[in-house]
Amino acid sequence: MVSTPKINWFLLILFSLGSMAVFVAALIFPSFRTIAYAPLRELILPPPAPINITVLYSTEKETWLDEVTKNFEATSPKIDGHAIKISLEKMGSWEINAAVLDGTRKPVIISPASSLQIAALQDSTTTKFGKSLVNPADTSSCRSVLKTPLVLVAWKERADALWGQEPGASVWMDLNNALVNPQGWAAYNHPDWGYVKFGQTDPLKSNSGFMTILLMTYSYFNKTGNLTSSDILSNSAYQKWFLDTENSVGQFAESTGPLMTNMITYGPSTYDFVTVYEATAIQQSDNAVGRYGELHVYYPPVLSWSDHPFCVLNGDWVTPQQTEAAKQFINYLTGNSAQELAFQKYGFRPVDNSIQLNQPGSPFEIYAANGIKEDLSTYPNVEIPDGNVLNILRDFWSRNVNR
Repeated sequence: MVSTPKINWFLLILFSLGSMAVFVAALIFPSFRTIAYAPLRELILPPPAPINITVLYSTEKETWLDEVTKNFEATSPKIDGHAIKISLEKMGSWEINAAVLDGTRKPVIISPASSLQIAALQDSTTTKFGKSLVNPADTSSCRSVLKTPLVLVAWKERADALWGQEPGASVWMDLNNALVNPQGWAAYNHPDWGYVKFGQTDPLKSNSGFMTILLMTYSYFNKTGNLTSSDILSNSAYQKWFLDTENSVGQFAESTGPLMTNMITYGPSTYDFVTVYEATAIQQSDNAVGRYGELHVYYPPVLSWSDHPFCVLNGDWVTPQQTEAAKQFINYLTGNSAQELAFQKYGFRPVDNSIQLNQPGSPFEIYAANGIKEDLSTYPNVEIPDGNVLNILRDFWSRNVNR
């Protein structure tokens, strides 16, 4: 009978003890799971609980975000052996702020349509909680993933009657004059068109509506920065002009997509002009063909950008693992494949500067005849005011216009 050498018994015992240690460690620390023996690992060890990343996001990017989230999860992303699971919930941009402020939602990430909401939330949470729940200065946890400017979309025949071929620096003043003129389109030699009809979204719910009233306000004071609370609250001429314009709007839409859809569906009987995002206009341009004439995009002389920030909240409900997982998700959204998809399929301007807007098949070339412009470098941009100024402008609208 052949005896087993003592050294072999020793190695067997050592291996067994080591295996047991790995399994025990894998039960306690999921990062050890990958070095456990695979067949037994799947039978004995329960899968580590996923890290759930809840995201409150604005509706304008819904289709793109649904698609890229599936693509992200298909890469099997992990943190410390835990799979990353993304849970999406859509809301109006300002409704996101309200939900975080009143505690009805406690997401890991928020993504309103614009940094305007982030600035306002920074001010509001500091006032309410003594600390800000967002930190836009930390680009690892809070940064833009898409860009699209606010534009005016009009039935070209109506725009030509009001502005000529291209609206100039007085675009908002011209629009106000047309809206308050009791003669309506008769003052522009088209009495059969009735009154001038302008549409925008509700600034208390939707970012594009708020961007509209912000651009109007900047335009009235003929500046692109340094907007103050005194401008809004102490200038009676501005207040009258502002309220005359806003009170001419028949009904404020709740979100941008449906506003554009209604313009295309019902034509100039409902809207002559609306303010929407450039990406929204691109996505729906084909739907307008053959309906009520040519639908055209016009850029305001000074631009405001919807830059879709994704920001990890500094809430006490957000764990360090969730923060790391959220950053991994944001990195994916700003990666080349997600950015190409946003650009080519959905008409957003990428934050990845390596992607050229003039490449073959670019929507910016396809819809150039509709007024879409690739190069906006000559257009000045408005400054994002302090959060308290933004909140004062919303409050002024709420007190005097909200209906």
